[in-house]
Amino acid sequence: METLRQTDPSPRAQKIAQALRERTQARPRIALVLGSGWSNVVSVLAEPQAIAYGELEGMPQCGVAGHAGNFLFGKLGGVDVLILQGRFHLYEGRDMAEVILPIAVAAQLGAEALVLTNAAGGLNPSFRPGDVMLFSDHINMTCRNPLGGLPAGERPLFIDMAQVYDAEFRAIFRAECENCGLVCRDGVYMQVLGPSYETPAEVSAFRCLGADAVGMSTVVEAIYAHYLGLRTAAISCITNAAAGLSEVPLCHEDVLAALRQRERALGQLLLGAVPKLAAVL
Repeated sequence: METLRQTDPSPRAQKIAQALRERTQARPRIALVLGSGWSNVVSVLAEPQAIAYGELEGMPQCGVAGHAGNFLFGKLGGVDVLILQGRFHLYEGRDMAEVILPIAVAAQLGAEALVLTNAAGGLNPSFRPGDVMLFSDHINMTCRNPLGGLPAGERPLFIDMAQVYDAEFRAIFRAECENCGLVCRDGVYMQVLGPSYETPAEVSAFRCLGADAVGMSTVVEAIYAHYLGLRTAAISCITNAAAGLSEVPLCHEDVLAALRQRERALGQLLLGAVPKLAAVL
């Protein structure tokens, strides 16, 4: 796997976190990254305070439609949270330090746990659009590692990756899925670079490697969060069958339409789970 020399995001994250502290009294315990289709939870956020990425020196702005680009502070079920409205993707040509910067900022602000969400294509033929998949493990097919090139310091770079996704968190989300009427799966997620969708041959190869779902984000964020010591959960909403598994051509508009059908339930899932996650921190 390629390890490129990259900028350590920590100094920039420290400055951004300090600027945020000067503008808010909020001290989040849990950070959430909202992927496509997961924004409904914002409507039930209590005491919201949004600070745009563009208002903070050193913070890049989002370049993908649907990613608002805000640090959104507030309470979910009485728990202080930080919602990251917008992530950065490698397929945009971003360097790795930008992709993981929001996670670094959340950690600097004192977050103890991270919930990553996304929309994904289903590789497992038993998965259906609208299902929710909890990450049990991942495959990093980006050929980039967020720890590559970081300076050796107080944290070891050669970290164990056997338990990236917290088992206790997964159990909580599994129970909440049942409460919300969502079909819950456990599976292995593969991150690819994108932005093009996968070919049928690639889908077949990925399935042989053991992947159950595929997308263009999340894994490198999870690796970095694990390095920082954050307890982490990651969840996909399955929006479509991957190329070659359906006769319907892949279309981004259809993906968004599938997400809209689940938005309310996904928001309720996060609202119900967050207090229980906080209780076990």
